[in-house]
Parts: sequence; structure tokens; C-alpha cells
Amino acid sequence: MLSNRVRFTAALAFALVLNSALVAAHDLPTNTMINAFVKIEPKQADLVVRVPMDLLRGAPLPLKDGGQYYDVAASGTATQAVRLLAQAFVIQENGTRLAPSEASGRLSPPSDRSFQDYDAAAAHIAQPPDLSMAIGYGLGYFDAHFVYPISSPKSVFKIQSLVATDIGSLTKLTVRYMPLEGPSRAMIIPGGSRPTPLNPAWYHAASGFVLLGINHILSGMDHLLFLFCLIIPYRSFRGLISVITAFTIAHSITLLGTAYGMAPAGRWFPPFVEMAIAMSIVYMALENIVGADLRRRWIITGVFGLVHGFGFSYAMRDTLQFAGNHLLLSLLSFNIGIEIGQLAVLTVMLGALWLLRRVKALSDRTGVVVLSAIVAHTAWHWMMDRYQALQQVGLPRLDADSIVILARWAFAILVVVGAATTFSKWREKQDAAKDQAQPVSIAAPAEERAATSG
Repeated sequence: MLSNRVRFTAALAFALVLNSALVAAHDLPTNTMINAFVKIEPKQADLVVRVPMDLLRGAPLPLKDGGQYYDVAASGTATQAVRLLAQAFVIQENGTRLAPSEASGRLSPPSDRSFQDYDAAAAHIAQPPDLSMAIGYGLGYFDAHFVYPISSPKSVFKIQSLVATDIGSLTKLTVRYMPLEGPSRAMIIPGGSRPTPLNPAWYHAASGFVLLGINHILSGMDHLLFLFCLIIPYRSFRGLISVITAFTIAHSITLLGTAYGMAPAGRWFPPFVEMAIAMSIVYMALENIVGADLRRRWIITGVFGLVHGFGFSYAMRDTLQFAGNHLLLSLLSFNIGIEIGQLAVLTVMLGALWLLRRVKALSDRTGVVVLSAIVAHTAWHWMMDRYQALQQVGLPRLDADSIVILARWAFAILVVVGAATTFSKWREKQDAAKDQAQPVSIAAPAEERAATSG
């Protein structure tokens, strides 16, 4: 059996052959979607894959008619190509690369539709090709079936494509993963990705989505600006506890709801959410300028948190397919990552504000107004740009399903606002009752007693 170093060298050599062929062609391939099935059996894993010939212009396949067509009838047409493709696809079990025990492949015309399901694709590859068909150079597909012996169907399996690595994420590997137990699922893996888990363990999914949440909050300038605008009037972290809690609970509600398909559908909604996020920053900045009631700021923060939750959900929409069977855990882990990043950012922001307040010109309310005006100016431009993007997409034509979804979210917002207002009034009454219950001291302050005795 070949060592891992030899296999890796062979894979790189194959990738270089493909890269040089693409460079020689002086143009990028137009068909870059690779389709694959990975089916897990008790003792083996089957990989059935279809690669466009547009990505395999350097494959060693015989040609005829001056290189215009593939010579399907030539002996050994597919043997060497299958061997090279076996190195171009990496299948790992618990971190160890597997070697195929069986391999077969064939050329298929562009009109073939056998890859609509696994059984049809596997049966198609098992049949000998029609020797009379004419497939133009760079057209059609090369289909292959690989069988890998495995130790256990419960192992963690990963897949990686090394086909056409020079064009990176322009290639897409669409994988339908079919475990031995449980439902199948599909995922789209960009080219150039590292080995991607097909059935990640819960701790792999959790750690990955925690990091994703941290990266998102640290790279999301609009969310960072909202947090900065939120804390400008505050002088300590203690007063922010209720505000940050309301924001966290609110964006968690919409994040979970969107992941379970409860968000409005349509192209208009993502740009609408982006515009609403910019609008929330403008509003918060203007409230700082005119004077905010900090005791009730957590209520409006909770409402805006619902909007920001939709923005968080779109950040993880493309990666949620890699959660495996751990959807809820991945959502919670992503949310934990957001909170970790949020607390780190708030710590830095509060420190920066403390330093700014040491400057005499920014030590009082003037500093709040100046900083809020700068934020409002920036967010206003964002809001207008996103409004123009929303106009290009067009406003939605509401159907019955959209109206029901919007009505549910509107009702949820009213319930949240009503509950928050009721709780706020109850808390104020409790604080007032405590103040009235406390005995009033008639003793003079120490300074006054000292002055009298003197």
C-alpha cells in the first residue's frame, strides 16, 4: 500500500497537470459543478462522482478527428483517468485517508441525466459506454465509482476535491451524503476547501460554529457600530447588563426562527434587513444626541436585536449545511461565539471611551453628541446605499404565506415589547416601594456635625 506522502505527491501532480492544461487553454471553464454521492455501508463507503470534462482538459484520454472528439472506442480509455481521479478526491475516516479497493469510470455525453439519484448513477457507470457516441473535446462528463473499505459506519468521514485547484472557489462540489442510518442531506463545498466533515461529531460542530460566531461579530462593521453607539452614554459596564441581555435574547429569537424556516422568503428580505440594521444605528445615534432614557433603553435595544438576529442568520446560512445532525447545537454554538466576541468588543470599547473622556473637550455631554453625530453620519450613508440596493431588487409581492409569516413576527414583536414594558413598570414600582420602606435618617452628615462643633 502506498504511503501517505506518495499519495499526497501523486495528488499534487494530478492537480498540476490539470492546472497547466487550464492555463494552456487561456480561458476559464464554464461548467464547474462537480456532483457526487457518498453512501455509507456497514463495511464500505461508496463515492460516485461526475466531473465535467471542462475541468479535465488535461486528463489522458485519447482523441480523434484532430483532437476535436474523444475516442470512446479506444482501448483503455478510462483506466488511467480513473486512477488519477482516485488521487484527486480525498476521503478520510477519522482523519486517515482511505484508499479505494475498487474503481471504475466512463465517459458520458452532455445529455445524460443519470446523476439525479445514487442508484441510477451507479448503474450508469457499471454499464459499458456506447462506442458510437461522439463527445466533443471539453464537453460531457467523466463519471467514476470508488469503493473504500471502512472500519465503522459511525466514523467521522471527510471529503476534499483537488480538481482544478488553480481556480479555487469557482469550482463547487455538490455532495449528497447518505449515512447508514438517518436521512440523507446535501451540501455544497467550494473548491480549494480543506477536508470537510460529512457527519461531524458534536464537539467538532460546536467548536467550528463558536469560531464562526466570533469571526462574524469581529468582522461585522455594522454590528460593531451599533454596539458602540449603544454604549456611548454609559460610563460603566454595570448599567449595560440589562441592555446587552435584551439584545442577546432578541437576536437569539430571530436567529433560531430563521434557521428553522420562519423568516420571510424572497430576494427582497436580506437587503431589507441590511437597510433596517443601518436604520437602527441612525436611530440609536439620534437618541444619544437628543438625550436617551437609559433606564428604558433595553426595550428599544431588544426590538432592534430582533432585526440584527436576521442579519446574523444570513451570515451562517451557507455554513449551516455543515452542522450535520447537530443543527440546534450549532445554532447555540454560533450564538455563544457571537456573545464571546461581543463581550470582548464591549470591553475594548468601554476602555476606549474611558480614555476619550479623559480629554477635557469630550468629558461631558459634548463628547456624547460628537461621537453620536459621527456614527449617525456614517450609518446614514449605509442606510441610503442599502435602500438603493433594495430598490433594485424590488419590493415584495406578498402572498398568503408571506402575510402569515409577517403577521407571526409582528405578533411576536408586540408580545416582546408588551412584556418588556410591563416588566419595566413592575420593576419601577418595586424600586419605588423599596425606597418608601427604607427609614429616613435624621442624623446630620459628618461634615455638618464637624462644622457645628467647631
